[in-house]
Amino acid sequence: MNKPVRIAITAGDPAGVGAEIALKALADKDTAALANWLLIADHAALAAASRITGIDPATLPCTVIETGALAADHQVAFGQIRAEYGVAAISYVRRAVELCMSGEADAMATAPLNKEAVTLSGRAFSGHTEYIAELTHAAESRMLLYSDKLATVHVTTHIPLEQACHLDRARILRTIQLGNDALLWMRRRAPRIAVCGLNPHAGEHGLFGSQDAEVIAPAVEEARAQGIDCSGPLSPDTVFVRALRGEFDLVVAMYHDQGHIPMKVIGFESGVNVSLGLPIIRTSVDHGTAFDIAGRNQANPTNMKAAMKLAVNMAEGKRDLAAAAAGGVR
Repeated sequence: MNKPVRIAITAGDPAGVGAEIALKALADKDTAALANWLLIADHAALAAASRITGIDPATLPCTVIETGALAADHQVAFGQIRAEYGVAAISYVRRAVELCMSGEADAMATAPLNKEAVTLSGRAFSGHTEYIAELTHAAESRMLLYSDKLATVHVTTHIPLEQACHLDRARILRTIQLGNDALLWMRRRAPRIAVCGLNPHAGEHGLFGSQDAEVIAPAVEEARAQGIDCSGPLSPDTVFVRALRGEFDLVVAMYHDQGHIPMKVIGFESGVNVSLGLPIIRTSVDHGTAFDIAGRNQANPTNMKAAMKLAVNMAEGKRDLAAAAAGGVR
């Protein structure tokens, strides 16, 4: 029997719901039994979450790792954007990355932080993924949204739509490759991948644009030549329905809203954000800090539990496939 994987959990912005949902997720016996958990936070943040939830971190099956970013006697001001909370949230992420890079953790699952709070601390910050890519010296990254019903990886995300329409064949190919690798870890088998077109009806043979035939199709053909099971470009208005019906395991979206809208419709509470292209596994909740309900014991941990479970699944899949490739046995 393999040892349980070790997963680092970051508590997110202390003024948000991150520590609350982390405690609630770890208090769930089924979730807690999946791995050895490393909860990265500060005493002050956990004490505040403990007061509102009634959950004592000392009773949970996890190892608490404090960063010392906040004083132990600090009184957390829920719902407030503060520079010190941005510093704390970033310190949790940095420590989790260090654990993953050193092999002390097999993956990390992140609670939400607030970009404005981090920026107030004096750091230019566009998001978790970009920061982790910086820490790990990753040349590129992609966003994959995952639920039990559907998975979607994006060629581009947080850029203007006008820029997203300037397609790059190599970037599309690399997105297909990264999505294929991630789904292998999740499913333990080669995934069936659908690649969206950019234009209505995937260009309709050039009637509605040339990008589909001139850029996307060659990228798909190159991926197929590498042994990847992918099809496209396919009409974006029907491909997600086909995937939901079981025809495909993964959809490659050309831009942010093309992939996000269907994912939010079918799995707003259960969807998990996965960062691809990094040397470590990182999953995240697909919601924000929820300052409007922070400190009220109203946060639902469903999404956090899903992120934690997927981190376990991917870490185990990566380990098992590596063992198989090396001639090992489970």
